[in-house]
Amino acid sequence: MILTWVEVKEGIILALASLKANKLRSGLTILGVMVGVGSVIAMASIVDGLDGAVKEDIDAQGVNTIIVDRFPPNTNYHDLSKEERKRPYMEVGEAMAIRGNCPHVDGVAPMNHWWQFPEGNEVKYMNRKGNNPAIMGTWPDFMKVKNASMEAGRFISDLDLQFRRTVCVLGNDLARALFEEEDPVGAEIRVNNNRFEVVGVLAKQESNFNQERDNNKVILPLTTYEKIHPWDEALTLWVRSNDIESMELAIEEVISALRIHRRVAFNEPNNFYLGTQESQKEMVEDITKWLYLAAIIITSVGLMVGGIGVMNIMLVSVTERTREIGVRKAIGAKRSNILMQFLTEATTLSGTGGVIGIAFGVLIGMGINVWAGFPLSISLFWVVLGFVVAVSVGLISGVYPAMKAARLDPIEALRYE
Repeated sequence: MILTWVEVKEGIILALASLKANKLRSGLTILGVMVGVGSVIAMASIVDGLDGAVKEDIDAQGVNTIIVDRFPPNTNYHDLSKEERKRPYMEVGEAMAIRGNCPHVDGVAPMNHWWQFPEGNEVKYMNRKGNNPAIMGTWPDFMKVKNASMEAGRFISDLDLQFRRTVCVLGNDLARALFEEEDPVGAEIRVNNNRFEVVGVLAKQESNFNQERDNNKVILPLTTYEKIHPWDEALTLWVRSNDIESMELAIEEVISALRIHRRVAFNEPNNFYLGTQESQKEMVEDITKWLYLAAIIITSVGLMVGGIGVMNIMLVSVTERTREIGVRKAIGAKRSNILMQFLTEATTLSGTGGVIGIAFGVLIGMGINVWAGFPLSISLFWVVLGFVVAVSVGLISGVYPAMKAARLDPIEALRYE
C-alpha cells in the first residue's frame, strides 16, 4: 500500500472542508483532543516552571553548600530502625571537628531553631509585635554558608559567642514590622521576655514562593541560644566548601571528620545524613516526575473523549459519503485508497485540535507562570509530544471508520440514498 502526496493532499482538503461546512459539529469533535493536549502542555509548562523556581531558591542559598543532620529531610520518624533511633544528635563539637580538620571547607555554621506552639514566639519593641518569628542560634559563618548579606549593622561575631552576649540580628520582614521607619540598630527588643540589643538587619531574601526563609527570624549567638534553651540539643550543620570544584573533597573530609568524632567503626555505615544542594534538586526532580505522570493520567481522559468524538464523526462521514465511496470504487479506487483517505481525514481533524490545544496550553501555562512568579518554561519536547499524541489519537480512532468505508460493496454503495 503506497500513499501518494495527491491522496494525502486530497484527504486534508476534504477534512478541512468538513470542518468549515460543519463548524459546530467539528468543533465539538475536536474539543476533547484540544482540551487533552492543551492540558498536557499547560501542566508541563507549570511543572517545568515550578521545578525551575524551586531550583532557583535552592541555588540562592549557595551551590557549594553541604547540609549535615541526624536524618534526611523526608524521614518518616514513625518508621525508624533500632540503629536510627540510637543516632546521637549533631553537636557543636562536630562543627568544631569539621572546622579544624577539613581544609577544603570555607565555613561551618551549626543552627538551632525554636518555635513555641501554639502561642508562638513573642518578639516586641515598644507596642509592636512580630508575626510568630522563629528564634535561631548560629555562628558567624552563617553569612557564608547561607549566602546572606546585611542591610544594616553587623552580624554576630566570635566575641558575641565567647561572652554569650545578649545581641541579635533581625530578619528583614521582622525588622520592618517592629521598627517601621526607625533605625533598628542599637535598639533593645524583648524576645520571649529576654532583652536583646539589635546589632544588625539581614538584607531581604527573595523567594519564588513568598517564603519567609530568614526574613522573619531573630538570630542569636548559638551560645546565648543554648543558655536560654538548654534542653534543645538538636543541631543542623551547614557547611560550605571553598568552591564548587572542591565539593567532592570537602564532602569526603566532612564524612571522615564526623566518623572519627562520632567514633563510627570502619565497617559500620554513617550514623548521620549528609546532603548537598544537588541532592535537594534530585529530590525535587523525583517529585516532578510524579507530577508529570499525574498530569498525563488526568489529561488522557480528555484525549480519550476526543478520540471517541473523532471516531463518531468519521462514522457519520462514512455514512454521509456512501455514494461517493461507491463512485470512487466504481472508477477504480482500491480499498487502500479509501482507507488512507479516511485515515488522513481523521488525523487532520485530531491534528487541528492538537494545534489549537498547543496554542491554548502555551498561553495558559505562560499566564500561570507569570502570575505565580515562576520562570517561563515551554518545553519543545512536550509541544512535539502533544502534537504527535493528537495525530495518533486521530489515527487510532479513524481505523474502524476507515476500514468500514474501505469494505463497502460498490454496488450497494451506489444504491444508497
